Amino acid sequence: MVESIPPGRVLAYGDIAEFLGTGGPRQVGAVLSRDGGGVPWWRVVHADGSAPPGKADLARRQWLAEGTSLRRGERVDMDRARWSPVID
Repeated sequence: MVESIPPGRVLAYGDIAEFLGTGGPRQVGAVLSRDGGGVPWWRVVHADGSAPPGKADLARRQWLAEGTSLRRGERVDMDRARWSPVID
């Protein structure tokens, strides 16, 4: 799911849980923290647009490189950057 998020777009942890229909935001975060090193983890944020704990600087660099809409340069602008997966 995370690999499907286009550059410059994001989903919140809860968005992913809702889409998958199982678990919740904390479970999504736990999986990403344990096994998500190989996916674009910076495209998954808290519902308020903030980065995972301890990852703000790394995430911000990626957001800027991808042209992700930010609020005050610190958080993702969720109204502009939230991605809507297409379901076939």
